[in-house]
Amino acid sequence: MELQGEILDFVTDEQQEKLLQLKDLYAYWNQQINVISRKDMDSFYIHHVLHSLAIAKVFSFLPHTTLMDLGCGGGFPGIPLAICFPQTHFHMVDSIGKKIKVVLAVAEELSLANITAAHTRAEDIKDRKFDGVISRAVAPLKDLWRWSHPLLKKNGAGYGLICLKGGDLAREIHDTGKRIHQWEIYGNIYKHEWFKEKYILQIKH
Repeated sequence: MELQGEILDFVTDEQQEKLLQLKDLYAYWNQQINVISRKDMDSFYIHHVLHSLAIAKVFSFLPHTTLMDLGCGGGFPGIPLAICFPQTHFHMVDSIGKKIKVVLAVAEELSLANITAAHTRAEDIKDRKFDGVISRAVAPLKDLWRWSHPLLKKNGAGYGLICLKGGDLAREIHDTGKRIHQWEIYGNIYKHEWFKEKYILQIKH
């Protein structure tokens, strides 16, 4: 099993069981609505679950804080993180309605009471603020920050924008004009070679 030896040390048996249910749930929904490429399904836990949980290897989200998953797609990184941080609320946002349908169905199947979801764009959210925004490679970093920073609480937990990105990021980082905190995933968090040139980035206020 791809999760063995890589799972977070604070995850309970119940939470691990929910993580292990994810592949079958996404395999089912992938037959109805194509949310994950077939090639990715072959390495589902590495490419989606462990990639998402890399964030939890760096950040420990406090109870009663709120995070928005910007451009969540079928539910990553938000759903694996919601399983591991049941006292933290995750609001999943995507502009494609069928992906939100999958997110809500998976959350219901796993009884994840700390997930809400909306078929919308981040820039159209006017009435909510969050302690942080998480995202996975959905747009250039400067755009992620432009969409995120109006939605961050001024006096919240201060997570800022936390995103998963890959490749040569020098230009993207330069274009933000912001100070970036960066963690390399390969070697520091996971040993699997798929994680080479993959990073966690954080921009704070």
